[in-house]
Amino acid sequence: MNPLIDSDVDSLNLSQKHFTGSLRFPVIAVFSIWLAHFIRLGLSEDASDYGIIPRTVFGLRGIVTAPLVHGGWAHLLSNTLPLFVLSALVFYFYKKVALRAFWIIYFLTGILVWIFARMVSHVGASGVVYGLVSFLFWNGIFRRSARSIILALVVLFFYSGMFMGILPNEIGVSWESHLLGSISGVFAAFWFKSELEDDEVMKRNPCEDEQYLEKQSFLPPAIFDKTKAERRAEAEAEAHRLAHEAWLLQQQSRLPGGFWNQSNPF
Repeated sequence: MNPLIDSDVDSLNLSQKHFTGSLRFPVIAVFSIWLAHFIRLGLSEDASDYGIIPRTVFGLRGIVTAPLVHGGWAHLLSNTLPLFVLSALVFYFYKKVALRAFWIIYFLTGILVWIFARMVSHVGASGVVYGLVSFLFWNGIFRRSARSIILALVVLFFYSGMFMGILPNEIGVSWESHLLGSISGVFAAFWFKSELEDDEVMKRNPCEDEQYLEKQSFLPPAIFDKTKAERRAEAEAEAHRLAHEAWLLQQQSRLPGGFWNQSNPF
């Protein structure tokens, strides 16, 4: 069978393909937000009409539409870059779960805002952005692989200032979206903690695993597959064997020339 990667050129091509693939969804997400903004401006629609209005039937549609609409250019620009960078990191480093994690954060944040937030219209993708930051950070806590821990520290270094946004300290800012988005990110990280990426899994020969387990175990692993009666019978047989050997050694030491009587009480 030919190896998957035959040369450095193949490895480089695969890395470039993976990098390019990880940018596809972030580009679509940012494009969708900007397109929605231009459409809203063209139709002279009020952004608040498409926001999440907690505990109202009319506000339920905001769970889908709120992250796509923004109150102005400053609001749009402040969310575009972090959304692109963070979603690209998620899709690059956690490609197995990235799409599912993104949509869990997207919809769970909206649902929680609709249930718990203040009775105002909540718009913007900042809740999703906070969810992605939280997802990347808590993956380092839950997965504990070297890569996830390093990535969590990098995210913490660059985005630690964002965590002030979960506090109600600025008028006109949906701190509830930030807080509940962060909680959604923790949930997504915990939910997918066992779905490790290929390079997070330590690959070991199955035979080596068994030998390693036997060396490290105080008791042989097979002992737990036996019944109590089988273990008792084996213990009695081992005791009988040891007693027989002790008796033989005793007889050998008593007779000259290394000969002894083979008859014994065992």
